Amino acid sequence: MTKHFSLFSALAIFLFAFQGCVTPPPKKKATSPAAAVKTGKFWWGTSSSSFQNEDRGEKPGSPGYFRTDWDEFADEGLIPPRGDDATFSWTLFDKDIAALKAIGVNHYRFGIEWGRVEPRPGEFNERALAQYALMAKKLKAAGIEPIVTLWHFTFPDWLYDKNDKSHSGFLHPDAEKAWERFVQKTTQKLAPSVRVFVPQNEPNGALYIGYFGGHWPPGLLMTPGHLKKASAAAARMFQSASRIIKATRKDALVMGIYSLPNWRKNWLQDPTCAIFNMMQHQNFDHLDQCADFMDLIGVNYYYSQDASVVRFIRRPHGEITSNYTQNGWEIDPEGLYSVLMQIQRRYGKPVVISENGIGTQSEQKKIRYFREHVNQMLRAMQDGADVRGYFPWTLADNYEWAEGYGANFGLTHLDPKTKKLVMEPSGYWFRNYIRANPVP
Repeated sequence: MTKHFSLFSALAIFLFAFQGCVTPPPKKKATSPAAAVKTGKFWWGTSSSSFQNEDRGEKPGSPGYFRTDWDEFADEGLIPPRGDDATFSWTLFDKDIAALKAIGVNHYRFGIEWGRVEPRPGEFNERALAQYALMAKKLKAAGIEPIVTLWHFTFPDWLYDKNDKSHSGFLHPDAEKAWERFVQKTTQKLAPSVRVFVPQNEPNGALYIGYFGGHWPPGLLMTPGHLKKASAAAARMFQSASRIIKATRKDALVMGIYSLPNWRKNWLQDPTCAIFNMMQHQNFDHLDQCADFMDLIGVNYYYSQDASVVRFIRRPHGEITSNYTQNGWEIDPEGLYSVLMQIQRRYGKPVVISENGIGTQSEQKKIRYFREHVNQMLRAMQDGADVRGYFPWTLADNYEWAEGYGANFGLTHLDPKTKKLVMEPSGYWFRNYIRANPVP
């Protein structure tokens, strides 16, 4: 997640010019037999991503050295560089397991770095694949069920063309075939220890930010045609990944994960609902195309926001009041209830709150955020939402994408001297809550 200033400015200009021309997404009828999806006891977990947490672990010139489109984008000065160390989750993964055990979660979602696995087209790093498989085995041995994300925003650098960004990422001519090759290889290696796979994390948000807002790779600004093509390619890639996963492991569960803010109508500033309707397209277009290819829907919820030109252009930044985060996001626990009920009505599938968190330097504020959002989850469950899990974002303070290291989301933080993860008060709160409420 990020403040997306370029995206907001582009949306404001575009929608101001085309007020009234954007219609809402068509209604979708829920048809899924949710009760048939068996997930066992409630999933108390947390999540991370490969790029945000893994150190490079390879020296330039070594056979396993790799780079991503985000590294290239940073070299162009368009985002803050991540650095090569991150939180050492590649070379020191055991410290992550120790922290997870201390918190007491029963599930953990981590990512696979495509560039690490396939540093050059068609050349697979078997050692890296073996280590990812070992990470999953170690989690299971610790009593923690692994959930694996195959794509969490980053592409290998060989799918990024800085000279022609309209042929980068989802729009690269080799992307779809390369994706199927990568998914096949990776799922075969991890399937013995992994039952739950996430083909893509928040493709809906990443598409709008990268292929229309210009703020994330590949950095295309106000290109609705490219956004449409990239969105279609991303949906096809999700569908193909789901088929491969199901063919590789018969009892596998596929979870789609989406960024789902609670958008509010503002009749005064958006009288035709053009902005609101476009935000609904961002929330649901990819999900509508892929819902039949997933068993669970992951809801990443952080904030509510008025859908209006003014709110996009003049977005608060920093913790200006107690009701905003470091990222300038409005804290609205009841928005989570609204999103959960909307997803339940629209799709009728089991839901996992796969990310929910707050960037803040105040642990007291973070604990209050989690407590109030969990209460709204319980309210939604009482009103019929089929919620199967809750995952605070994230395990450790880390690189927050285009925000750099400017937001503190972690249940822990890395001690730079010992290289261990130190529990934050919010981590202790979550541990105690799980112990007191193993079954919501």
